[in-house]
Amino acid sequence: MIGLYSPGTSVIHRLPVIVKLVGLSGLLILIGVVDTPWFLFGAAVLVVVGILVARVPLPTALRQILPVLWILVLAVPLQIIFTGWLPALMMGGKLVTSVACAALFTMTTQVSALLDATRTLLWPLRRWVNADRIGLLLALTIRCIPVIADIVRDVLEARRARGAERSVRALVVPVVIRSLQTAEELGEALIARGADD
Repeated sequence: MIGLYSPGTSVIHRLPVIVKLVGLSGLLILIGVVDTPWFLFGAAVLVVVGILVARVPLPTALRQILPVLWILVLAVPLQIIFTGWLPALMMGGKLVTSVACAALFTMTTQVSALLDATRTLLWPLRRWVNADRIGLLLALTIRCIPVIADIVRDVLEARRARGAERSVRALVVPVVIRSLQTAEELGEALIARGADD
């Protein structure tokens, strides 16, 4: 599994993880709640400036955002038909901006630092919550994003090679089966290492 972290020494890389996590959460909540085009435009500009300040290679940043575009190809036309062009553009813009914001966070934050921050945040709840398990779940989620993206990319290429580009079934079924196989292999590896104790 390939991590999303892009090494660097920028201001954003050096920010404490908890500050970045609070900033990410706050921005994502505002993107979801505030429904004006000007705010969304400002949030998108802020994320782009963040990517530039972090000096993350543009191809690396685009690879994190492009997989969501095929969802928009299906969702935006339906939104235009049922709700109009402005709500459709807002929905698409919110999705892309949110994914870019989350990508900026993961590209500038090491998984080990994120796990440490998670344990720190959950420390007051240690009687009721197992911080190590939640940290492991968070790390696995982050690590599996590029794996699923690679599966989708491979299936799209195979579908194109077979000439079945318009078949939704030729995309969905292999992606689901390969994702379940990957999850099963990961589960077996975790059990072998005593994660089910």
